[in-house]
Amino acid sequence: MTKVILDVDTGSDDAVAIMAAALSPEIDLVGICTVWGNQAIENTTDNTLRLVDAMGLKVPVYKGCDTAMVKYLTHDYVENVERPAVMHNGKAFIMHSEHLDLPEAVSKPEDVPAACFYVDYLRKAKEKVTLIPVGPLTNLGLALRIAPDIVENIEQIVVMGGGSKITNCNSWSESNIWHDPEAAQIVANCGAKVVWVPLDATHQACITLDDCKRFREIDTFPARFAADQCEQRIIVHNAQQPLDIPDAAAVHDALCVAYVIDPAVITDLRHCHVEIGLSGYGEGQTIVDQRAYPLEKNGYFAYDADRFKFVDMLCDCFKRGKK
Repeated sequence: MTKVILDVDTGSDDAVAIMAAALSPEIDLVGICTVWGNQAIENTTDNTLRLVDAMGLKVPVYKGCDTAMVKYLTHDYVENVERPAVMHNGKAFIMHSEHLDLPEAVSKPEDVPAACFYVDYLRKAKEKVTLIPVGPLTNLGLALRIAPDIVENIEQIVVMGGGSKITNCNSWSESNIWHDPEAAQIVANCGAKVVWVPLDATHQACITLDDCKRFREIDTFPARFAADQCEQRIIVHNAQQPLDIPDAAAVHDALCVAYVIDPAVITDLRHCHVEIGLSGYGEGQTIVDQRAYPLEKNGYFAYDADRFKFVDMLCDCFKRGKK
């Protein structure tokens, strides 16, 4: 089994990722860190705890950073534009609800902040650990600044973030990277194996309404709840960011978990040099060096994925959930 730490800003697709990681027999989920991003840190932490309780998981949750390392200390960045809610059948939908539609959490986050947990756990780890950060990279960037030696016990870092030909935050950047580009640059150059799973890949591994029907036929709690989250995303995608496949949505974060379970789900992964734009027009951009003589390769960038394999993998995980 692969020891994994998730870092989430839960979030609809984060919820699917948490369930897949918790239910996969290939993953030993040793901790979940929360970070700001899709919602404020209080909400992302509460949503994570609600889901952990709903699934009956015994996984510690560590509350993380509530804003970026550097970015919001000044106001010289280019604003992204928040999109309004989508009305569908008389109801308002957004991509990430303020609160997941689950009972209030009973569990509490651990006393140790997320960045400190990274340092403590990784320094003491007896075997290497895979990190899957699927929100802004603030917690991990801070941990690597505190203790760069923790890379010695990192197997790989599988980041949901970035985009080459596809973006979503503005015309040049993806949301997770745009929110904390300095942290992303620290991760890019930390010396660990970094796998970037950007929008180029996650939009290929989309989930359709027919796939949601498959989830509902499994009829376990994780399958039903995943269908709820994916259908919500499809409504918003159809209105604001329609994909080439009708009635489909990208469920970005879960693809990172699927890659850790079976890397074959990513069908085009290129070894390359990745830099992050840090200021001005281009802030938060993931810049892949495509020159004939590029800078030294420091990561892997995913350009395509197998959506059919992805859905099959999620179904296999959800079948292991409780009714």
